[in-house]
Amino acid sequence: MQIECEFPEKLEFLFQPARYKVARGGRGSGKSWGFARALLLLGVQNVERILCARELQKSIKQSVHQLLRDQIGALGLSHFYQVYESEIRGMNGTRFYFSGLSDQTADSIKSFEGCTKVWIEEGQSVSDRSWSILIPTIRTAGSEIWVTYNPELETDPTHQRFVTRPPHDCVSILMNWRDNPWFPDVLERERQTCMQREPEAYKNIWDGECKPAVSGAIYYHEVAGAQGRICHVPYDPMLKVHVVVDLGWNDAMAISLVQRQSSELRVIEYMEDSHQTLDYYSALLKQKNMNWGKLFLPHDGRNKDFKTGKSAEEIMTALGWDVAITPSMSVEDGIRLTRMTFGRLWFDADKTARLIECVKRYRRVINQSTNEAGAPLHDEFSHGADNLRYICINAEAMSNEEWGGKLTYPKFTYA
Repeated sequence: MQIECEFPEKLEFLFQPARYKVARGGRGSGKSWGFARALLLLGVQNVERILCARELQKSIKQSVHQLLRDQIGALGLSHFYQVYESEIRGMNGTRFYFSGLSDQTADSIKSFEGCTKVWIEEGQSVSDRSWSILIPTIRTAGSEIWVTYNPELETDPTHQRFVTRPPHDCVSILMNWRDNPWFPDVLERERQTCMQREPEAYKNIWDGECKPAVSGAIYYHEVAGAQGRICHVPYDPMLKVHVVVDLGWNDAMAISLVQRQSSELRVIEYMEDSHQTLDYYSALLKQKNMNWGKLFLPHDGRNKDFKTGKSAEEIMTALGWDVAITPSMSVEDGIRLTRMTFGRLWFDADKTARLIECVKRYRRVINQSTNEAGAPLHDEFSHGADNLRYICINAEAMSNEEWGGKLTYPKFTYA
């Protein structure tokens, strides 16, 4: 069967063999309909089992089912493909299936083991867990994994996996509106409007650039302006290292190591863990043999633990730390203070990577009925953001003096 159809030049690689075929970019690029067309055409030429998946799919309406259906009509293939509610079937035995990945397990996903191709749409949302389950399952000889997505953060698992550190036999391209020969006038008007009204958002929406933080992030603009201050920030032995702690047991314990030089706050290291005792963290810190200053505990550091009868303040003091309690301040007041302080913060790109990720993803609860933002969301990223807030609250109490008012001077040995 010969089918004549137009195709973006940048997607020609879809018809050449490769284990991974990835296209990322902004709105109006035509990448999704191009992938749909290519899979439908290949499904005519060969018997294919094609899984169309995304991270979350609660109903078939959230899948690419309708997009494929539209392209079947546009290509004149309605006589070849039968479209059912949850499946598309070709006359030669080709099948399209639809599924979400987040609910899959290593056992449940085995039903797709014989798939020859997988198309992941909205790949920016796919977790490392989902990739680790999916990729080993798709192992039929010559099988391929296709991915389309609009980038969000550079640290997202899909972007890291296929762009930052691409695997062997991977073709990964950036495709934007300029690469779409059939870019419609209605989208051109939207693009021009976005460029004028939302120049920062434009870079992501239309040029496919990664965002500095997730949409709606509490510190979105602060993170965007801090890119030059996320770099290599070495430990300076002539400055005190202050330890800022957000207590946790089942939740994460978050610990930052901070040095202050004049107005600068240098976050040189960040640690996050759970189900470890305070003496464990104390020993871990002391192994670093740094020029220690104060250890700042949150306001609940004075609460006595029912198991030990002692507070975190008493325990850490007994372990030899000079403990201070973070002044009580509401979360909202702390967020405002953090915003004002952000321009003074420097982060070590490697040793505080987790903290930076938390700040990029710290956002508010959105009321589903009113769409209004509420209190900060308590999730896996909130502990790091709380820790950053404590850094800023305690900033003025961070000194490079001994805690008797005596200045510390380095000792030099002369030959």
